[in-house]
Formats: sequence, C-alpha cells, structure tokens
Amino acid sequence: MMHTWLPANSHDFLKLSWMQVKPYFDELEGRTLDAGTLAAWMADWARVGKLLDESYWYLWVQTTLDTRDPALETRFITFLSAIHEHAQTAEQRLKRKLLDSGLKPDRYDAPLRNLRAEADLFRPANLPLLTEEHRLGHEYDRIRAGQTVTWNGVETSLVQLALALHEPDRALREQAWRLSMARTLQDRAALNDLWTQLMPLRGQIAANAGLPDYRAYRWGQMLRLDYTPADCETFHRSIEAVVVPAAERALERRRVRLGVDSIRPWDVDVDPPGSPPLYPFQSVEELAAKAETVLECLDPQLAEYFRVMRREGLLDLDNRPGKMPSSYCATYPVRARPFLFMNVVGTHEDVVTLFHELGHAFHAFENARLPYHDQMRIGTEFHEVAAITMELLAAPYLVEGGFYTPHEAAHARVTHLETMLRWWPYIAVVDAFQHWAYTHADAACDPAECDAAWADLWARFMRGEDWRGLDDAMTTGWQRKLHIFRNPFYYIDYGLAQLGAVQIWARAQHDEADAIARYKHALSLGGTVSLPKLYEAAGARLAFDADTFAAAVAVIERAIAELDTGDAVLRG
Repeated sequence: MMHTWLPANSHDFLKLSWMQVKPYFDELEGRTLDAGTLAAWMADWARVGKLLDESYWYLWVQTTLDTRDPALETRFITFLSAIHEHAQTAEQRLKRKLLDSGLKPDRYDAPLRNLRAEADLFRPANLPLLTEEHRLGHEYDRIRAGQTVTWNGVETSLVQLALALHEPDRALREQAWRLSMARTLQDRAALNDLWTQLMPLRGQIAANAGLPDYRAYRWGQMLRLDYTPADCETFHRSIEAVVVPAAERALERRRVRLGVDSIRPWDVDVDPPGSPPLYPFQSVEELAAKAETVLECLDPQLAEYFRVMRREGLLDLDNRPGKMPSSYCATYPVRARPFLFMNVVGTHEDVVTLFHELGHAFHAFENARLPYHDQMRIGTEFHEVAAITMELLAAPYLVEGGFYTPHEAAHARVTHLETMLRWWPYIAVVDAFQHWAYTHADAACDPAECDAAWADLWARFMRGEDWRGLDDAMTTGWQRKLHIFRNPFYYIDYGLAQLGAVQIWARAQHDEADAIARYKHALSLGGTVSLPKLYEAAGARLAFDADTFAAAVAVIERAIAELDTGDAVLRG
C-alpha cells in the first residue's frame, strides 16, 4: 500500500518539492500489478492524481482572481515547471504500466481508451513548451483584464461598460460600444505579438508529437475520439444552411421592433421599445438567493448542491478591477467540490451565465462518487451539455425565483432563445477560423492574414448585422475571443452541446421529471462511457447534420412565437 503520509489535501501537497512527491510515483511504478492488487493500486494512483489536479486548479484560479499580482502567476508557473512537468512524465509511466498489464478495472473501457490516446501523444520535449503556453495564456488574461475606460467620470471595466448597451438611448449605446472597441484596439499590437509567439510554439508541440499540424495534436489532447475535423466542417455547413437564416429572422424581428434601418453592433442587446427593462437583481447575494429558489422549484438535490457552494464560499461572482473578465467553473477533486467564477454586473445575461456555470458544478457533484480519477475526466463537449441544459431547464422558473414578473420572464426567455440562435453562427466563425489557422500555419502567423480570414468567415455566417465603417473592430474580433488564445478548438463544444441541450429541453417540455432524471444520470456517468453514449443517456444524440439542426431550430422558434404571443405556459 502507498505511504500513509501522503498529504490529505492540496494545501499540504503544495508544500512539497518534487523530490518529496517522486517516491509516491516510484512506489506505484514498482508495485506488483495483477488482478488481486489492481483495486488498491488504482485507488492510490487516483489519490495522487486528485492532489495534482486540485493543486493545479487552485493555483490557476488564484491567477484569475487578480491578474495584476505577479506573485500569483509566478507561483503557478513554478508549480508547472517544478512539479507538474515531472509528474506528467511519471504519470506516463503509470499509464503504460496499466495498459501493458492487460487489466481492466470496472467501468473503465472509455478511460482506458483515453489513457491509450494520451500515452501515444506524450512527448517529454513538449512539457516545457506546454508550460510556456500556459504562461502566454496568462499574459492574454492580463492584457484583457487591464482594459478599462473612463465612463461618466469613473474608471470602468469593459464588462461593466457593457451595461450601457442595454440603454434605450441609441446614441449612448453607440458611444459606449465605440469606446469599448477603441480601448480593445489599443492592445491590437500586443495581442498580435502574443499570437505570433503562440503559433510557432503550438506548431513545435505538434511537430514534436510527429503530427502534421497543431489541429491534429489538439484533437488528441482533447481526446476527441468520436468525431473528426471533417465532422466539424459538416457542422459549419449545417449552421450555414439552417441556423444562419433563423438568426437573420431573429435580427429582422429585432430591427422592426427597434424601428431602425439596420441592426448595428450596439443594437443587439437592448430591449426593444415596449419590452420591460430587465433588472433581475441588485447584488450578488440577491442573485444567489433567487437562483436557489429557482433550483428548489426545479429539483431539491440540485438546490442542495448550490446551498453547499454558498455555505462553503465556493462562489466568486462580483466584477472588480484586475479580475479576469470571464466566467468558469473549476473542480477541486480532493474536496469533491466545484468553484464558480463570474463577473456579475446586474443583467439577464448574468442570470443565464450563473445557471450555465451551475450546470458544470452539478456535473462535478454528480460524478464525484466515481472511485477512480480518470473516470471523472469527461470530454468538454458533454461538460457543456450539462451547462447549457441547465440554462434551459431553469428558465421556466424565473418568476417563481423572484427574478421577474410573468411578462418580464417571457421577454427574458425570448431574448435568451434568440441569443442561442445567433450564437451558433458565431460559434461556426470561431471554430472555422481555428481550422483555417492551424492548417495554414504559415499564413496564420501573420495577424493581417488572420484579420482577413476572420472577415471572410464573418461575412459567411454573421449575416443580418450591419458593420459598415467598423472594419477594424470587426476584423480583429478573433483577438477578443479568449478561447482562440487560451483553449484552442474548445468553442465548437458549445455548439455541439447546445444542439444536445435543445434536444433534452424538448423532452422536458413533455415530461420534465423524466428529462431531469436522465440529465442527472448522464452527469453521474462521468467519463465511464463514450461521448455518444453520454448524449444518449441524457436523452439526446451527438449530431452534426442539417436535419437535427432543423428540428432544434423549429423547437426554439416555436417557443419564441408562443412566448411572444403570450400563449405559452411559462413552465413549458
């Protein structure tokens, strides 16, 4: 058995040097592995893996809470180089030991498949390069978090400035939008420079792994074993054929309601005349309290998970200077707890985002019961199914939660559904841009070529928005998408997940209890089955085709029509 003095928590683990951690791996590597010892060996390996993962996420979270503190970044990068890189090499040996043994733990078919793919991809030479990639990613966070403006005489983050885009005064909205774009464009050269460092670095990572390009490397790194880049290209074409026209219809409805000649970028968030202004909460505490009430209406167990997070201080919701301008949910596997991070400013989008991130949190709670660490590793696509489904399941209870009146709730839901329609084409732009960039790496090393490629994709997918005279802001849109710099090829996951989530939501309209039960069961499976089987367990299908999109769009547009005319039962 492993040494009993293995630290019980990541706080103590982070005090250790690699020479103090190494004996744990050496003991596991040297231990006899057979049918009789397998369970104990797996449990001890899981203990080390959880401590490593929790230490990683804890230190990374600290860098996002205050991007201005260099000591936090230094501590994280030091951990990566002094502990994490060595641990990855030791983990590789343990993966090979298990794979070579021919043994198969219970409910481990999918994890074994993942381990085999990871073992084949591993190259020691890539470890310092991956650390450097992390460092450059933090530099992106620092640049974006430092983007503030003076608005009404007050230093304001761009997240807070976005509130002005909800103002009924169109001239005021335009002023705020142009101010925001002007500020981001001040960092155009710095972000171009960062990009020109990332591209060759990622190319070298792929070359070290013997792969033709970084897309192929990233496909293996993300364990995308159930679909191909060609499937993603089918997905793009399906969006172009089916969703882009639906998004245009949504924007045309908005144009008519606003009474404007065309929809400019500062017109996409404002409430049309006659629609009630949405002020769902005044403080983060009020947001949390109302969200808990919604969850009590939806499912008692999910509500209890959220109460645990509130009691244990696992929420950081307010927007403040220096905080990374994003939202996420991290998981601490030793404590079996999620941590939720947001930048709340008081909008309906904050309400939607909270339930989105809570879907991730519920995923962490549900699969924490699995015994082995690698059983909890889930493809990011299904992580996002958990999140987007929660947005849709919670929406019918906004009135009961105290966020809105029935009329306001109907308006909020229409806004949410129309945003979903417009999101799919944007997802296609982001994903197609990356497919181009990493299969045309020489051209993509030139930021001007990136601007041109983004502009072409924008014209293809983002029809219905009028960007005349705003070329610099439009062509540099790729710089404002965190995932392109920080999490390459992640963004398609949202599109695949939203398609799955709409299928689950359609079921819920007929039998909510059954849909929620299927949803929770699928979350509890963790990564024990393949991605298509996770979709199936949740009552959906992993799909890329135009017919599945057409069915999903029909569900959304029918709901919009009913909510617009007041015919819908809000719980439906």
